[in-house]
Amino acid sequence: MSYRYGLEDFRSIAVGAALLGSGGGGSYHDAHNVIAELGDSGWTGTVEVRDYDGATDACVLAMMGSPDAAEDLALADIERAMHNTVDAFGTLCGMTPRCVIPVEIGPINSTVPLIAAALNSQTIAWVVDGDGAGRAVPQLPQTVYGGAAGLAPSPCVLADDAASAGAIRSARIGAASAAEVESLAGSLVNAFGSYAGIMLWPSTRSNGFALKNNYLPGTLEQTRKLGQYLMQGDEKPATQAVVERITAITGRRASAALIQVYITDVKQATSLASLDVGTIRLDDHPDIGQSRNTYFIYNMNENLILYSAQHEAPLVVAPDSICYYAEHTGRGFSNAFDDLAPYYDRANARSTGIALSVIKIDAAPAFRRAAGVVESFTTLLRAIGYGGRVPG
Repeated sequence: MSYRYGLEDFRSIAVGAALLGSGGGGSYHDAHNVIAELGDSGWTGTVEVRDYDGATDACVLAMMGSPDAAEDLALADIERAMHNTVDAFGTLCGMTPRCVIPVEIGPINSTVPLIAAALNSQTIAWVVDGDGAGRAVPQLPQTVYGGAAGLAPSPCVLADDAASAGAIRSARIGAASAAEVESLAGSLVNAFGSYAGIMLWPSTRSNGFALKNNYLPGTLEQTRKLGQYLMQGDEKPATQAVVERITAITGRRASAALIQVYITDVKQATSLASLDVGTIRLDDHPDIGQSRNTYFIYNMNENLILYSAQHEAPLVVAPDSICYYAEHTGRGFSNAFDDLAPYYDRANARSTGIALSVIKIDAAPAFRRAAGVVESFTTLLRAIGYGGRVPG
């Protein structure tokens, strides 16, 4: 299938991805503002989005790093980071891909390849309708790309968003595995200011255009359809209606894990690998003193575990998605501080009184089965103290 996405489709994708992203993939607040800036700039074009043809040089293109460090990301930041990354890839690797694909589904990382194609149409001709996870992920190995036979992660190139050619910092990484690239790239992103553009997993004639059977197809269009549904009319859908629509659009079973809960505490810090690591406390009353049921979400940018203080076993464990949805706003959101602000008053360390729901979405079967995905999530979960079973 082939589509032409314009500005309104970009908006729909940001809205859909804010829900499907499991708390990560960049800030919806920033994505919304960046797309508004793109409209204000006078851009009225379209971007072609279609299935990968197995005959065009392609790469994964993304922003990597801390959403909190990238707070108030602007269109100019993305435009420069993408231009610098694509240009550096051509210079350092001797080839410039004609199409790009998102690394994940998230408000920023679903829209970044579209914006890159919109503003660099002579270089990037189209965007692949798909991604590597069907959700947002903390690290590169948690993707179908990570263990794909024949699809090497390097050469990988990172670049910052410097405005002048003489100030641009870029680097080429050569490593055998996605885990090694992640480790090296994390250090570079931290040095570049906690976020940067990244281009990797090239698919070319030399590897038989290996992306062909190693991505999740159709996920951008699914995200657009969900966002379109959430944006239609003035009435905000109830949680159960949203759950049913997610299942119908994605083919993945969704369910309401929690309804009518409040964010009552947020502990978050940015690691040296430029991941925002922390816990979100949820209660069934905005006043902790009057709460009868308490829950905790552990995250590394993305939500990894949903615990109940009343149950021994977790309610949800990654790779299944743990997604926020607020009936009051009709929107999903991420763990970025600016996304949490309507629901949590950070200055006074208390809930704002706006309730939200937590939706569980089963991992896409192809994602769960992909080589190394469950093992990689297991390693992350062990790192935050979870010693139980990871669904595989």
